[in-house]
Amino acid sequence: MGLTVDWDLSRRIAARVAGSEPFTDSYLVDSLEPDLLELTAIAEKLVEAETGLPSLNGSAKAKVTDRAGWVDANIASFDRLMRPLLGKFEEEESEPGRFGKLIAPISDAVGPKVAAAEVGGLLGWMSGRVIGQYDLLIIEDERPEDQDWVYYVGPNVLSLEKKYGFPPREFRLWIALHECTHRAQFTGVPWLRPYFLSLVDELLNAIDPDPKRLIDTVKQLAEDKKAGRPSGLKEGGISNLLASPEQKLTLDKMTGLMSLLEGHGDIVMDRAGEGHIPSQPRFARVMSQRRTGASGPAKIMQRVLGFEAKLAQYEEGEKFVHAVEAAGGRELFDRVWERSEHLPTITEIREPQLWIDRMGVGAPS
Repeated sequence: MGLTVDWDLSRRIAARVAGSEPFTDSYLVDSLEPDLLELTAIAEKLVEAETGLPSLNGSAKAKVTDRAGWVDANIASFDRLMRPLLGKFEEEESEPGRFGKLIAPISDAVGPKVAAAEVGGLLGWMSGRVIGQYDLLIIEDERPEDQDWVYYVGPNVLSLEKKYGFPPREFRLWIALHECTHRAQFTGVPWLRPYFLSLVDELLNAIDPDPKRLIDTVKQLAEDKKAGRPSGLKEGGISNLLASPEQKLTLDKMTGLMSLLEGHGDIVMDRAGEGHIPSQPRFARVMSQRRTGASGPAKIMQRVLGFEAKLAQYEEGEKFVHAVEAAGGRELFDRVWERSEHLPTITEIREPQLWIDRMGVGAPS
């Protein structure tokens, strides 16, 4: 029997980590579904008008779910993504090599449960914080009706509205604008989704199923802490520390891409919402504070998972977009959508003039 992940155990662990949902049974839940269906359609039109990126997949599909439903959706995505990797582990397990000998006696019991605990813990923690998400992981041989959804985590939306006194219709449109911008990026640029998935495949294919790497990494973290040296967790979490040189090259490409998409997403959300969402500046301020205001165990979790690095992506990506538009307007920025070779590297994200020069524009006079 090959190495697998116990997804049912992941769900149970995620439910325990996520905790209770005080708004699950609220009468306000009934207002979410019709509101977000309507507002997603409105947001899609506003985003298309702002970006010039019409969806090639038809209209957006909105789905309001609870934390457990969001976990289920992401487990389905993980399942699709991890099949090639699990197949690779299965091949290693069947060979008499170093990894096969080590994992064979425990793969059917410990392996699936350890993997399930990791995935469940991660999703459980995130399910209490996520308010919206676009599911971009379309796989051609899967059921199309189960994919390409814009998800909203209802209890989290209601919790934020109550906690901060947000006007519900405005806040829900604001969220929809962000998620519809990401959908426009991936469905309005024909090559972008395949390119993103190719980077994921590169990461998975470069994985060396060697448990010694994990042990060495943990030892290095302990030595760094003892010596008072920076551990590197802040640069990208445990995944960056575990990455091989080949994976780090791919991670740099992924980081550059996600910085571009996140920064562009925030800018489009603000511009498309102008005149429609009077409370938009306050939403942005509060949510920015929420992103960076974690402390205690949450702060540790963010660092281990690389979320601190992700938070920097928003700011760096926005600065890149503004710098490019200052040099050549929207026409110059839109060159990023022409082909994958035009995507900025992470170095160019941080130094936009390098990308501007590469596009043949030169230094501004």
